[in-house]
Amino acid sequence: MTTGQAGTEREAKLRAYLKKAIADSQDLRAQLHELRSTATEPIAVVGMGCRYPGGVRSPADLWKLVSEGADAITPWPADRGWDAEGLFHEDPKRVGSSYVRAGGFVSGMADFDAGLFGMSPREALATDPQQRQLLEVTWEALEDAGIDPLSLRGSNTGVYTGIVADDYADGYWTSVPPELEGYVGVGTSVSVASGRVAYTFGLEGPAVSVDTACSSSLVSMHLAVSALRGGECDLALAGGVTLLTSPSGFIEFSRQRGLSRDGRCRSFGAGADGTGWAEGVGVVLLERLSDAVAGGRVVLGVV
Repeated sequence: MTTGQAGTEREAKLRAYLKKAIADSQDLRAQLHELRSTATEPIAVVGMGCRYPGGVRSPADLWKLVSEGADAITPWPADRGWDAEGLFHEDPKRVGSSYVRAGGFVSGMADFDAGLFGMSPREALATDPQQRQLLEVTWEALEDAGIDPLSLRGSNTGVYTGIVADDYADGYWTSVPPELEGYVGVGTSVSVASGRVAYTFGLEGPAVSVDTACSSSLVSMHLAVSALRGGECDLALAGGVTLLTSPSGFIEFSRQRGLSRDGRCRSFGAGADGTGWAEGVGVVLLERLSDAVAGGRVVLGVV
């Protein structure tokens, strides 16, 4: 091989190498752009279901309550077995009592269509109303998005549930009725709440129960948004539930002098005298905005 031929061959190899390097660089740049776009892609709210004080049983009810400035604070409910007269005492120092007997309560907390979700009556009785209400509100959130709730079986849908209260079993641990044994443990476990939704609807994405106190539902939505952007799931049910199945929170915070006497918060107001306890259930269905638009969904909001 002559010197000229060797030089020509080296130049050809160098040109081929440079072409490959440029092509690889362009591919990496495209991948980086895609990763950045995915990591910041807007997430669409495409469905919602809820139960809140003031008779709110749908997003439309919630909007009506807020727009009209209605008052949703009521006396303690009469259908939970609370001894309103015996537990109330005006003196905050009185042990075992509450100096407040008002708050925001969801009506019909015990109402539940057990058959629809494949539960026997005794399993339903042993199951925390928080889990029961989550099932119903999840169903409604999916319907609100125009999705048949039974059509998602086997889908990569995640469930992220904020849940804090776990006092439904307070009256069971010392003496579980024989017919409820075997159901109470699962039915009252906070960790099971998200899993029960996933199992009932046949969802195969992540199922996470979150307890960060008052921020639980917000943290759940944050995790759901991150999971959608990271490709861990294609749809995500996110939200939270708190139902006050016992008056223990009122009694505990009465000792701390932390409650507003009439059950109403006056945040940042001169007349603020404590917090007010309330409850509710809210679930939103989330989807990547590009997928929601491609699927023709109605977008209610964007994260």
